[in-house]
Amino acid sequence: MRLLVIEDEAPMRTALVETLKAEGYRVLAAEDGISGLELACTEPFDLALLDVMMPGLDGFALCRELRKRGKTMPVLMLTAKGQVDDRVEGLDSGADDYLVKPFSLRELLARVRALLRRKEREHALGNELSIGDAVIDFGRNMLHRNHKDQPISSKEAGMLRLLASHPGETVSREKFLDVVWGYNAYPSTRTVDNFIAALRTKLEKDPSKPVHLITVRGVGYRLEP
Repeated sequence: MRLLVIEDEAPMRTALVETLKAEGYRVLAAEDGISGLELACTEPFDLALLDVMMPGLDGFALCRELRKRGKTMPVLMLTAKGQVDDRVEGLDSGADDYLVKPFSLRELLARVRALLRRKEREHALGNELSIGDAVIDFGRNMLHRNHKDQPISSKEAGMLRLLASHPGETVSREKFLDVVWGYNAYPSTRTVDNFIAALRTKLEKDPSKPVHLITVRGVGYRLEP
């Protein structure tokens, strides 16, 4: 697995690179957002770790630019800023997870492993998923139904991928927040319910009587393709 570390503080950058290499990863590093962006766009990586507070091009802007250029590798943001608004901005910019400094190296490695496992599961699912009379194209984040294309957000796509990777199983609201949002950035699991409601309007013939996105009371949701 090839990992990219973009961190402007030399001691932290060195510690991250050495720790990840000790775990068997192949690691390249950049000392600022601009050189990190150039490296990310010229070589393939399985995951990127981005510091938020960098001169020139900060982590938020860098992540948005990576997504804009079609780079889909998981992104783990590292920052000393721990407020909810900062976490939300990081996730909304396209990051998959968020780790607040100071953090333990054990937790960092656990987050990296989780993101890489998630990437492997998504790859195994392929780029298309059929649910009833709808076809979801994950490559374009598009849902095709009734001879029409409807865009779906990256969060909606992530929720459908998660449900599809657990066929016949109930996925808890907390699991959605942990895997799709990467970090519980919102104060209430009601966020998940709102996204499910939006997906039902796109997937179900009668959203008030869903047959595909099934509610499991008190727990979460189950997919019936």
